[in-house]
Amino acid sequence: MATALSEEELDNEDYYSLLNVRREASSEELKAAYRRLCMLYHPDKHRDPELKSQAERLFNLVHQAYEVLSDPQTRAIYDIYGKRGLEMEGWEVVERRRTPAEIREEFERLQREREERRLQQRTNPKGTISVGIDATDLFDRYEEEYEDVSGSGFPQIEINKMHISQSIEAPLTASDTAILSGSLSTQNGNGGGSINFALRRVTSAKGWGELEFGAGDLQGPLFGLKLFRNLTPRCFVTTNCALQFSSRGIRPGLTTVLARNLDKNTVGYLQWRWGIQSAMNTSIVRDTKTSHFTVALQLGIPHSFALISYQHKFQDDDQTRVKGSLKAGFFGTVVEYGAERKISRHSVLGAAVSVGVPQGVSLKIKLNRASQTYFFPIHLTDQLLPSAVFYATVGPLVAYFAMHRLIIKPYLRAQKEKELEKQRESTATDILQKKQEAEAAVRLMQESVRRIIEAEESRMGLIIVNAWYGKFVNDKSRKSEKVKVIDVTVPLQCLVKDSKLILTEASKAGLPGFYDPCVGEEKNLKVLYQFRGVLHQVMALDSEALRIPKQSHRIDTDG
Repeated sequence: MATALSEEELDNEDYYSLLNVRREASSEELKAAYRRLCMLYHPDKHRDPELKSQAERLFNLVHQAYEVLSDPQTRAIYDIYGKRGLEMEGWEVVERRRTPAEIREEFERLQREREERRLQQRTNPKGTISVGIDATDLFDRYEEEYEDVSGSGFPQIEINKMHISQSIEAPLTASDTAILSGSLSTQNGNGGGSINFALRRVTSAKGWGELEFGAGDLQGPLFGLKLFRNLTPRCFVTTNCALQFSSRGIRPGLTTVLARNLDKNTVGYLQWRWGIQSAMNTSIVRDTKTSHFTVALQLGIPHSFALISYQHKFQDDDQTRVKGSLKAGFFGTVVEYGAERKISRHSVLGAAVSVGVPQGVSLKIKLNRASQTYFFPIHLTDQLLPSAVFYATVGPLVAYFAMHRLIIKPYLRAQKEKELEKQRESTATDILQKKQEAEAAVRLMQESVRRIIEAEESRMGLIIVNAWYGKFVNDKSRKSEKVKVIDVTVPLQCLVKDSKLILTEASKAGLPGFYDPCVGEEKNLKVLYQFRGVLHQVMALDSEALRIPKQSHRIDTDG
């Protein structure tokens, strides 16, 4: 009798890869692939008890895959949500004649019901810590005032201001969210704090509203109202009204922002602010995959200015960005340039140099860690000193590259190895089982492969000479890394039909006779094959579609 497959086994199989068919495969293609594998794995074809047991296991796995993919409803669920979607409670009451779109809607309804139960447990904490440092004594000392003071030979670096803010969001329902935030600030010995509570409601797909209440020791109670509304698919408006109560009376404020998408990547903004620091501002922001550009003009009291800024986004793994800006107005002129880079999965480190008249020279260091921001503005000098600009530019670069080489890179390498080892340990039992299944499949394929090779040799067709799957190390800088590959010559030859081999765009670890020899690492498939008596060779990525033979794979014997 057929043995039942465990839930874990079924959850770790890619049904399309197992049958080696496209995700768009027709019912005829599915049936043909299923029949071929059934002929290979059918228990009645094997007399040896051990082979018969192995064939029975693999036959059941193929049958389970075909059952899911041949039924339009279960296939639609599997295509959209995978095997986890099939396990969602509630499908048994769904009418079977539903379209994929209707099935998607039903799944989303079931998922919403589950999400409602989890809302109370979710928050979205955000925080900022800013520490202002006065380092002007490094470049612009008042030496004449400290000649007679003991210890005056050493520059004095002081923390002259600090700001801490934190907020959390608590979803009450699918459309209502409560927000609690607070902040503390201190500068030159004077400080204060405030606390705010807001209630946000999403009124429709086009807008939301928010009521805000606040209080602080420096300012009186605050009442505010924020509204957001999509006017058209390409235009939206935001309005913020506030009443600030203080010892001077009630101070009202109103801010309105009108925005329009000028094209796919460009947004134009018009802002009007009335009350405290009244102003009118217009800006255009263009954001693409490789750059971010902003130009803005503001007319207001007390500040009017023009701003232009540009940021270039490098398409590297570290998401490096280089930026520069120029801001000029009644307050003076400021030039700022800097860069930021991802240093770990959840951390981004950035630094910028600000040079202005009359502001002087400052270095700004920022670290974003998940939803927390740590900001360190360091004021170096009130004057435009070339030495301050030089050290503010070169110092962080030297410190970063030294830290990256000596601390960050070794730490990330160790973390990656630790995660891979943890992943290997958690999947060790499953991988061992997959290996045993692959070895069993190879033994079951031997007779079929012998017949395929005889047929291909008779017509000077496709013969797989050697095939390997796993991690290859060709880069000399990675020569210390271990090669981890398995021989898949027999499984590939078994897939040859009419002198052709076609592999679909999916991980090859799910193919019959394959398994993952290096969990969590980059894998390739290397094939050496003979066609019409001529050797060919190809290297393909793990999830890359592959069709052989091809003229471009031919090995140039003259070379």
